[in-house]
Amino acid sequence: MSELFWNKDFALSQVDHDQELLEELLAIFQDSSASDMALLLRAVETDDAIAARGASHSLKGAAASLGLEAIRDVAMLIEQDCRDGSLAVAREKLPQLESLMTQLREL
Repeated sequence: MSELFWNKDFALSQVDHDQELLEELLAIFQDSSASDMALLLRAVETDDAIAARGASHSLKGAAASLGLEAIRDVAMLIEQDCRDGSLAVAREKLPQLESLMTQLREL
């Protein structure tokens, strides 16, 4: 499994170096990402590439804005594959994405 890479300097620059605001945004991301992960898992279970693409797109964008580069990268790979109607990458990368989310909760 890959390591969670958090570009904290980038994330702080996005919030004008307001540590408290960054912590609030991370908490919001953790809540919203749990919902996106549930949607992604359900989409894979039901062979719904469109829903999987939407959930992975949401994860990718939110992770990118917070400098969560490993999460962004995996979500981007899933989203790109889902554009072609495939769920192969989602099925392959879901364990890695779940591991990264666990690492994030342990920050």
